[in-house]
Amino acid sequence: MNASLFKNIFSSKSQYHFILRPSYRFFHHHTIQGTKFSTTAKMSPPSSTQKYKLIYFVPVKNLDATKAAIFAAGAGRYPGPGNYTECAWVSLGTGQYKPGNSANPAIGKIGALQKVEEARVETLVIGEQLTRKVVEALKSAHPYEEPAYDVVKLENF
Repeated sequence: MNASLFKNIFSSKSQYHFILRPSYRFFHHHTIQGTKFSTTAKMSPPSSTQKYKLIYFVPVKNLDATKAAIFAAGAGRYPGPGNYTECAWVSLGTGQYKPGNSANPAIGKIGALQKVEEARVETLVIGEQLTRKVVEALKSAHPYEEPAYDVVKLENF
């Protein structure tokens, strides 16, 4: 493959592949037959209004305590004229786990499969730093030694 063919292939818009990374710049270089080609793309820094969704699971009896902790830390606030606060979606289900030998389960016994009525809580958090603060509040209020939670970065459309 010669250098001009490489340029033609990678200059076609249909051939571009964008890689999302935590850094604001990424750098690609390719070497074909001793010729080095480089492209640099600039990505915009994360916005202070970046939205995240926090999803976690908690035994029903601990639901109010965990919601109070995350709301006090700043979760569940929707930006805009309505000034909505303490917003969340809560659904019920059954969680299960089997604690290992080195576990210290809040509910159940080591080696025994445990099924617990749990709530799934979904809420909005604005900004990365606030999201980190909210997750720490969740961990402090949650009864499990290893709470199950997800943080999902949201896109604006």
